[in-house]
Amino acid sequence: MNADLRLAWLLTRGSNRREWWRAGLMAVGAGLATGFGLAAVAIASIEGQYVVPFGNGLLNQPGERTGVVFALVLLLIPVLGFLGQCARVGAVHRDRRLAALRLAGAAPGQVRRIAALEAGLACLVGSVIAVLASVVVVLGEWAEPPGIVWAGFVLVAVAVPVLGALVSALALRRVITSPLGWVRRVRTTSRPGLALAVVVPTFAVLVLLTALTPYRDNPLIGFAMVPLTVVAAVVLVGVVSVWLSGFTARLTGRYLAARTESPAVLIAAERLRDDPWAAARTHAAVLLVTVVGTGFVGVRQGLLAHLHGMRYPAENMSFYETGLNLTAAAILVALTITLCALAVGTAESLATRRRGLAAQTAAGVPRAVLGRALLLETALPLAPALLLAGFGGLAIGVGYGGIVGDVLAPSSFAALLVPLAVYATCLLAAATSLPLLRRSAHPGELRYT
Repeated sequence: MNADLRLAWLLTRGSNRREWWRAGLMAVGAGLATGFGLAAVAIASIEGQYVVPFGNGLLNQPGERTGVVFALVLLLIPVLGFLGQCARVGAVHRDRRLAALRLAGAAPGQVRRIAALEAGLACLVGSVIAVLASVVVVLGEWAEPPGIVWAGFVLVAVAVPVLGALVSALALRRVITSPLGWVRRVRTTSRPGLALAVVVPTFAVLVLLTALTPYRDNPLIGFAMVPLTVVAAVVLVGVVSVWLSGFTARLTGRYLAARTESPAVLIAAERLRDDPWAAARTHAAVLLVTVVGTGFVGVRQGLLAHLHGMRYPAENMSFYETGLNLTAAAILVALTITLCALAVGTAESLATRRRGLAAQTAAGVPRAVLGRALLLETALPLAPALLLAGFGGLAIGVGYGGIVGDVLAPSSFAALLVPLAVYATCLLAAATSLPLLRRSAHPGELRYT
């Protein structure tokens, strides 16, 4: 283990400018994860009722603080996914050095372990920077922070780099480097049938049972079951949307490959037919955030209508509005992180296929055609999945509004603008990798085949 860590440190010190960009992205992701973790630790360390001078009283009571801590912990999920995407890109860019390790006798598992340790070192830098900044903020805002805060800071500072290394090792489990410098990813073409067969019926039954519960007869039951129904419905719609992304990718690839005459569409169709579930894996987080964001619009309107109907005082309304605004901000942060992960994943796909792209360029395929094919690989399978995610989120929001507020506002259908906005931003995120296409499709890459 010490030898692997020493090699990882030497490889990190010898990184070129391109690899430093990858390490910088991982440090940023680790800094975000550390910041979320430290904020959760600081808020959770507050005991009893405590007057916090910001947030309109949202952090004064233990119950509300627990919800904020839970939301901060959930934000770690897209950040860890972003780190995994960055780790895969880094493994491909370092193929020649990894090949040298294979020639020196290193096993494939050891090479992946060294690459994961490199990612852990980059995460350590981002974590340390975030901890130092958080310490300055805590000392400036908190006169006498308890000792548990500093213990939690140390724990988070150690846990984030370890999690980054573990996520990288998990992301690289199918990446194999040959001694001759050929990097490939071993993947399975089987669809996730077992996961769907277990998850979908389970959550469908849970949604039906909770939806049929007589909320109005017992307010206490409704207080617990309504959020459970919403969470179960979000997971159910998200899982089905991910499955639809892979299923439509396979059908679209087969249909277009047999009927299209457009070179860009044909290249995209062949790619989708070759690995249809790659789109589902890449778009999973985006689809889940879309369901949450679309449903949140309806939940927000229903909850505000219910509160206005109860004629809450202005100070109480500001309390609830602050909580809803912070929730919307958390969803936007999660969406931004998942879009960054999508952009990195697209770049990783280009880097993995760079020799094939170079061969196509050498054969006379224009780079503009390859660029359109790249965007179609994202646009074709994502459109029907986002449509289902949008309507599913709208149904969740409208249903919640009907339960809580007894109203069906026509403005609730404005939530359908969320999947349209997500679709446009996903295409923009994929387009950010087009400059990399020019370098990846250079015929000079054929020298290393």
